Formats: sequence, C-alpha cells, structure tokens
Amino acid sequence: MDRAFGRAGWLLGSVATPPDRPPIVLHLMPLLPRSAQLLTPGSPVQRAAPASVRLRLSALARASLLACCAPALLAQAHAQAAQAATATPAAAALAPAAPKPSAAGAGAVALTLSERLQEALPAAALSEAALLLSAERMSGQAGHEVQLEGQAELRRHDLVLRADTLRYEAATGTAHAQGQVRINRLGDVFEGPALTLQLDTRQGQFESPKFSLLRHGGYGEASRVDFEGPGRTAAHQVRYSTCPRPRDGSWEPDWYLSANRIVFDQQTDTGTATGAVLNFKGLPILAAPWISFPLSDRRKSGFLAPTFNLDNISGLELTLPYYFNLAPNRDATLFPTLMSERGIDWAGEFRYLEPRYAGQVRAAFMPDDRLRDADRWGVSLQHQHALPALGGLGAPSLRLDLNRVSDDNYWRDFPRTGTSLTSRLLRNDIELLANRGNWALRAGAYTWQTLQDRDAPIEAPYDRLPSLSASYRSGPFGWAGSAGWSVSLLTDVTQFRTDRQPLIGAFNQRTDVNGTRWLGVLNVDKTWQTPGAYLRPALQLHARQYQLEQAVGPLGARERNPSVLVPTVSVDTGLVLERDAVYFGRAVLQTLEPRLFVAHTPYRRQGYLPVYDSSAFDFNLNSIFSANPFGGHDRIADLSAVTLGATTRLLDPATGAEWANLSVAQRLRLRDQEVVLPGQQAIREELSDVLFAANLNWSPQWAFNGTLQYNPELGQTERTTLAARYSPGDFRVFNVAYRLQRDTSEQIDFGWQWPLSDLLRGPSVAALGPGRGLGPGHWFSVGRVNYSFTERRIVDLIAGFEYDAGCWIARIVVERLQQSRTQANQRILFQLEFAGFSRLGSNPLQVLRDHIPRYQFLREEINPPSRFQRHE
Repeated sequence: MDRAFGRAGWLLGSVATPPDRPPIVLHLMPLLPRSAQLLTPGSPVQRAAPASVRLRLSALARASLLACCAPALLAQAHAQAAQAATATPAAAALAPAAPKPSAAGAGAVALTLSERLQEALPAAALSEAALLLSAERMSGQAGHEVQLEGQAELRRHDLVLRADTLRYEAATGTAHAQGQVRINRLGDVFEGPALTLQLDTRQGQFESPKFSLLRHGGYGEASRVDFEGPGRTAAHQVRYSTCPRPRDGSWEPDWYLSANRIVFDQQTDTGTATGAVLNFKGLPILAAPWISFPLSDRRKSGFLAPTFNLDNISGLELTLPYYFNLAPNRDATLFPTLMSERGIDWAGEFRYLEPRYAGQVRAAFMPDDRLRDADRWGVSLQHQHALPALGGLGAPSLRLDLNRVSDDNYWRDFPRTGTSLTSRLLRNDIELLANRGNWALRAGAYTWQTLQDRDAPIEAPYDRLPSLSASYRSGPFGWAGSAGWSVSLLTDVTQFRTDRQPLIGAFNQRTDVNGTRWLGVLNVDKTWQTPGAYLRPALQLHARQYQLEQAVGPLGARERNPSVLVPTVSVDTGLVLERDAVYFGRAVLQTLEPRLFVAHTPYRRQGYLPVYDSSAFDFNLNSIFSANPFGGHDRIADLSAVTLGATTRLLDPATGAEWANLSVAQRLRLRDQEVVLPGQQAIREELSDVLFAANLNWSPQWAFNGTLQYNPELGQTERTTLAARYSPGDFRVFNVAYRLQRDTSEQIDFGWQWPLSDLLRGPSVAALGPGRGLGPGHWFSVGRVNYSFTERRIVDLIAGFEYDAGCWIARIVVERLQQSRTQANQRILFQLEFAGFSRLGSNPLQVLRDHIPRYQFLREEINPPSRFQRHE
C-alpha cells in the first residue's frame, strides 16, 4: 500500500486492484465531505498525493460531487483547476476539459452544474464507479483484502456502508461488516449487527436488521434480509408497516403486516408475502397464505382490496375485484359483487389503447335478481378509431358509443354501475368523421334507449337513422379590398324516427311524425376590429325542406313536403375602454365594455312543423346576444330586437389576472315574437328580463359569483344563483350555493372539507403539502348537503368524517341520493386506508371528489421521493 502524508497530516493511499475493477481510494477522517475531499482540485490531501495515487473522476464522481458539494465548492474547483493541473498527474486528471481537448487530455472532464441529479447511473458508468474506503485504522494486503476498524465506511455511487469493523475482499468485491452496521442503498436504509454483501451483484445477507424503504415509505424488522440482486430484497420472519419507527424505544406500529417472508421487488414495484397476517391496533383483521401488494401506483395483476357497502336496496354489498395487467396498453378488471338481498352481479371491464384506436368495454350480468325476479344486464362500449386516409380525405375516424340495459329500472337499481348506464337516456351512436381542407364530413346513426319512470316520465328524443352532413368554414380572408371576411356553410340530411304514435297537432302544438329533413345554413360575416372597438355585421340564410310520412298543416291545406327559407341579419358591436383605478387600496386596471347587438329575422310560419331537435337555450349572457333563442334547426325565431349590455372588469395591471367582473344586459323587442316551441304562447313583452352576473376573486382564499334574472314588470327575480367558496389552504374548503327558480325550485347547497382541529384546538395547523395531509392525529369533516326549500327536505346528502393517523386513515361516510320523488338510495361507506399499502372497505373517495368541489385526497403521490433526500 502506497502512503503519503498531506499538509493536514491525513493519510491518503490507493490499493492496487485487478485491471477490470475500478480503483479503490482510501483516506482517513477528511475535513470536507468525503467525495468533496477527494475530488476538489487543490485540496490539501490531493496536493500532497504522489503520482502513484490513482484517482478517476467517473460519472459516479460527478454525480456525487453535485450531490454533496455546495455551489461555492464547485466554483472553487473551477477556479483552481488550471493551477491544480500542473501540480500532480492526479490533479491534472481533474482539470476542466478544454473545448477541443488534445489526445493527451482526452480523459479530462469538465465539471458543470446540473439542475437535475441522476437517480441512477447507466450500467456502464456504474461499473466504473470509484470505491471509497475510510476508517480510523486500516490494514491489509494490496490486491487481496483490506481490514477497516473504527468508524469504518465504504462508499460507492449507489450505496454507503458504515460499521464498527469492515473487511473488503478486493478480488471478489465482497464486504463483510460487523457491529452497528448501517447501509444506505439508493435511499433504502438497513441497520443491524452483521452484513455480507457482494457489491457488483448486490447479493448478500443481513442479520436481524431494521429497515426503512424510501420510495414506499415503509419500515420493518426481520430475523434476516437477503439481498437477491438489484432492486430485489427478501425479508424473513418480518414485520412491515408504513408507521414511522421512533428513534429510541420499541417499535409498536398501529398496523403492520407480519409474514414468514416478504419479497420487495423494485423492478415490478410489488411486494409478495407468504404466511401473511394484517394486524391493526393489536388485532388480526386479515390473514392469507399468500398476498401481493403494490409498492407504488404502478399497475400489476392480482386481487384488489375488497370493498363492501351497506345499501338500503341491495343490503350488504361485497365486491372482490381482480385486475389483469395484460399489457402496457391493455388491462381488464373483473368485479363480481355479492348483494345479500339480490344475488351476484358479475361485472367486468376491458380497456385498450393502440396507436390507431382506443376504447373500453364494460358489461354486467345478474341472473335472477331477487329484487325484480328477472335477469338483469348492462353493456357499454366506447371506441375511437383513426382510419387510413381514403380518396383524399384527411383524418377519417370512427366513433362508437353504445349503451344498453335490460329494463327501465336499471338506472334506479344499479345507481353506481357507471355514468353511461345510470342515466335515463342511453345514447347509442355510430359515427364516421373525415375532413378535406376546410370541409368536415360526418355520417352516423344515433339512437336512444329511454328508461321511463311512471312518476316522472320523459319524452324520448327522435332517433337519427341515418344522418349525413358536410360543413365548410373558411378562415378570415380578404374580399373587395377589405380583410376580415368569414364564410361558413352547413348541409345536412337526416331521417328522424320515433316509436310514438303519429300525432298531427294544431298550430304551435305538438306534432309527432317520422320524416326526413334536408338542411342548408349559410353564414357570411365581416369583422372590423381595433384595440378599442369591433364591428361585426352578419347575414344568415337558413333553408330546410321536409319529407314527412304524414301531411301536416291546417285542415284543408296539409302537405307532406313543406319547406322554409329564413334570412337573418345581425350587427354585433362593442367598445373596450380602460383606465387606471384604485379600489380598497389596490391599484387595478379597470375596463368598461359596452356591447350592442341588433338582429332581425322576418316571420316564417313554422308552427305546424314537427320539432325534431330544437329546444330553448338557457336564458343567460351568452344566449341574450344571439339571433335565435332556440338550438337545433326546426324553429328559427322571428326575432327583431336590440340587446344592450355592458361589462366592467378589474384586472391586475402586472399579470392581467381578473379580480372581479360585473355584467348587465337586457333585450328590447321591436315586435312580438310569434315563432315559439309547441305549447308556448307568442311573446308579447317589449322588454326582456334584466340579466346581472358578477364574479369576485379579490384574494386567493375567497371566491364569489352570482347571476340574477330580474323581471322589471313584476318587480321580482325570476332566477337567482349565488355561490361562494372559502379555501384558505390545502384540505380546507367550504362551498355554499343558493339557487332559486321562481315557482319551480329553491335550493341551498353546502359542500366542505375541513379539519376539526381548526375548530377545537385554536390556530390552524399548516398543511404538509398536497397529498400529505396535516400530519397525524387530525379529524376532518367532509360532506355535501342539498336542501330544497320548496319540498322542505334534504334532496341529496353526503356527510362523514376522516381521521388521519399518519400511517393510516379511517373514513366513514353516509350517502343519500334521491332517485325519484318517493325513493332514495342510501348507503354507509366505511374504509380503512393503510398508507402506502392498501385500502379495506367501501371506497368513498370518488364519491367525495365528485360531489365536493376542490376536495383533496389526504394521501396522494404528487412527486415521488428522491434518494437524494437521504443522501449521506
């Protein structure tokens, strides 16, 4: 062994190794962090090193230097590099490389700051990683073995090994450690009395260790741990939990998994236990001869945690899902559900994602449902397919959305099957899409399955079998020496079908007749725009012709092929004015945006025609500035009106963020509106209701918004919506909304997630961050309540509590969802979540997120931990 004493008197040396193995560097008690001490050019020990000392700055060393050295240290390294290069050959090897290195300097390395530390090195770089040994006393024979005693340490890129005594066999690359052994492998820490480890294969054995796994947040203790290779560890007679281990004293976690053997496989991110028993608060709650659990969110095949519900219709529901990870782009799930009052519902789902197509299939079958004394089933298919280009058509595609169920009561009896099967209107669409230039082409068949309720029947929409359309939309273009022109054209032919009996209605009364509608809509508009104003006149020609199976119209003048041509002219204009202002001590940029919209459509008789797809738009600040108050194409209103409105906004002058806005608008009819929907009377009012809307986001914690529809003739509001949200931080949100529709409904809605400690303990506890909660020992109240003042009862209710113990979370939630005027579905959901391991019980998390705006999961992996968090 070569020796040299530096200026500070510390021993530095190197041990000769076989040519195919990386060099071993030995040093005693460095002043700086060990990697920095060895790798800093011009450091005392390096300047004193003789030429025989072999130092190699590999990818490992660069990563180590970035990980453990301060930026100032790197700056010093750059500044001293040139001077150090002339001191010794070892120092010269550390000098920054020139832009065009010579052959002699081909091995030189330039140190650069990196914004991202590498979690793992490439295999080639790792095989060349330098090995660092240090201790109070060392002895050995070059090329054979080295004995280290007293604060012995072995360091390499992927691990740090410390012990009272350590023996390293250079020929085999094996380390033997005794006494207070501690090893840190990429952030995973093991501590115990004795260890044997082969460094290259990562195979070895640790006696009676205690361990902590970084990425999984797990802790454990075992009689023995076998290191079986990179990323694979087997623990014997083991206890495993994610409950933290105290620094001193015994470890008695609230929950733990005891097993004869647990294999932690980081390559697949799974843990596999044999002879396993799950214990909670000292009581065994689940036992299995074999169990597999995830160590991350990575997908894996196997049984998922069972769930159970207590339902007033189905009784006790127990679901045992099994997940198939078929391929990176395909998976399937079987979730049979035992319902104590009804039988077994056999359900499954298959999902796929291919380069040109993707979709999912969901199906369920319950034989002999005791609730209805019948077989029950439901099928749902969603599929999107990019087809090959054909005949110059661009981006042709196929879309399927098919949903069918066995009977009208399916939506009521299976309320949690899936959104596509719990609606009372189930769509069944087959559609082909393509484009060519500015043209878009569509061909499809669209049908509905309508699930009727005797207490609340609904009118089934018309099926469209088939429907063909071609639409054209130009970009802005110039014409007659003026830019800003735009043209659009829609052509459509659709056959409408219904199972209802034909009905020939009187004028402005309902008519149900099957038929085909030919449609053409042409729009031409011109836009003049400046930074402070715009003007947009437009012309629309709306033409349609019907081919009906029964004649319609007044007695004595009925026809089967009526046609209508309706022209519409409109002008939309407005200003955008700005000024600097100060409100409540805050400087703002205030805008004033008056807007004027004028539309004229002549009267065309349409009251005898069937209504295939027309319905009234909701009366709001968007529809009031439109020329037609109806959607669809079977009613074009004879609207001759002027709409006047204004909006003012308060903006952040620096960022443009909107802090507040207020809008108002009203329509003035210049004549009566005769064209209405069936069953309605002509509109005689000269002035429409006044619309008000406001939004206020004055601070990040508070948000307010509201709309109001005021009838000036009656002096009362017709519709009111007011909403507020208070969210001072993570896991704290309170929402309230009030909705009034005159003579129809009046409701108030509350939704919240709030820690009870804020109410019981005084000052608020700061959150640890998204997905990490507030820390152990906190109760949360969660819920949403919808109350109807009209019916004087709670319509929908979701309320419960969450308790965060740190390594486990308990949830209990009561859910009541109104199914009809006389029937509601009620259930109780209870869940135990063992953080980083699994969940048992019914799962209320999706229910809470769907119904409580801005609800946050107490545990959710946002950013996976890095091994540099435990860098030593």
